Amino acid sequence: MDYDQIEQLRIHHPAWRLLKADNAALVLAFLGQVFVNENVRSIERTALETRLDDLLFALREHLGDDAFPKTSRAYLDDWAAPGNAWLRKYYPAGSEAVHFDASADLEKAVAWVHNLPARSFVGTESRLNTVFELLRQMVHGAETDPQTRLAELRARRAEIDAEIARVEAGDLPMMEPAGLRDRYQQLSATARELLSDFRQVESNFRQLDRQLREQIATWSGTKAGLLDEVLGSRTSITESDQGRSFHAFYDFLLSPARQEQFVDMLTRVQEMVEIGEHDPRLRHIHHDWLAAGERTQSTVRQLSEQLRRFLDDRVWLENRRVVDLLHGIESVALQLREHAPITFESEIDGSAPQIALPMERPLYRPAARSAIVSDQVHEADDEVDASVLYDQVMVDTQELASGVRQMLQGRERIPLQEVLVVRPLEQGLAELVGYLSLNDPGFDVRFDESRKEYVRWEDDGVTRQATLPSVTYVRAVGAPKEELE
Repeated sequence: MDYDQIEQLRIHHPAWRLLKADNAALVLAFLGQVFVNENVRSIERTALETRLDDLLFALREHLGDDAFPKTSRAYLDDWAAPGNAWLRKYYPAGSEAVHFDASADLEKAVAWVHNLPARSFVGTESRLNTVFELLRQMVHGAETDPQTRLAELRARRAEIDAEIARVEAGDLPMMEPAGLRDRYQQLSATARELLSDFRQVESNFRQLDRQLREQIATWSGTKAGLLDEVLGSRTSITESDQGRSFHAFYDFLLSPARQEQFVDMLTRVQEMVEIGEHDPRLRHIHHDWLAAGERTQSTVRQLSEQLRRFLDDRVWLENRRVVDLLHGIESVALQLREHAPITFESEIDGSAPQIALPMERPLYRPAARSAIVSDQVHEADDEVDASVLYDQVMVDTQELASGVRQMLQGRERIPLQEVLVVRPLEQGLAELVGYLSLNDPGFDVRFDESRKEYVRWEDDGVTRQATLPSVTYVRAVGAPKEELE
């Protein structure tokens, strides 16, 4: 990179602006803890403000009341402003509350600061082995000569046979503690980097969606040309290079055999005393991968559906305009069919232009202000019960549908009764109605009126029961695997 490129990054890149900010320590400490260390992918404004209020209170007690004079909401709005773009401020589908998520640039800044302190142990052997293994896979995977491939496979088989012979003879070489710590350090760093890459993948998907919308909005050719250009494949987002790479990783991660093998090896590694200090987050890193992957999959599905509706609305409006023009022509033709031929004439607004001088315009007249009498306002005597304002129940149907999709993994159908055994009702009748009204592309909700079921739950210490038809969730025919999992 030359001087001009680096200077542009220094001025415009959000991560660099964050490192130069006066309150960079507050931003990195707070947002890094919430969105990076705890792997929060979406949080409501109220919850995030509460956590920031607690941190600001502690800092002001330590640094003085003049430290960080703004409110928590003002800080969050500043961090999500287009000039900073360290947070993404948005409204999720079906929600009227503002939510926040970290940007990929924030992840880069947090990772850079995290790597600044000197490490007592820096391993190099494992990374060198990784480089050699990647080179071997690339050369072997691109080889077109069958004989060369067979020679490589036979050489590897000979190495394995020789190692088997040594073990059978009692020669069991063990890896030294330094080698174990070296590889564990690289494993932890790679696992965390992979988790942070999900936000960059999601950001790239959104950028691709914006580019497609701009291309559609500025298209001047035919509709057939637009469809060939934008929708030539099944979906323009999932069939991109990034989409194919992400789905390959997601399918690999969701393989039951791979999951079992990964969990077994990870558990055994975490139990090794030679490693010393273990990374506590690494024990459940595969669950964080699944949560982040599910969020990215949901984003891809949402963007694809929005793009499809965008195209459908555009075509519908064009077709409606054509139909309106045809109906107008037909109406005029019916009105004129009984009349003699009409001589077409044209009119002009005037034979000379009208001149309006600037001084002829009236001057500005301020509006009269009404006097407000406030000394006759009296406080009301009626008492109002404000507790009813907080007695609200909100059922997240997206979370219910996600739970059903997880339980349908590897199964064709599952009854509602089994779902409620694993995920009991917490919000009573409202949550039960939410289960009955689920509408998800990954499964169908089927009712059997000939059979009755009884659902019980606790409501303020009272056991309640609902009688309803038998309900079963059945995997949709032809549903993509990622939509179920």
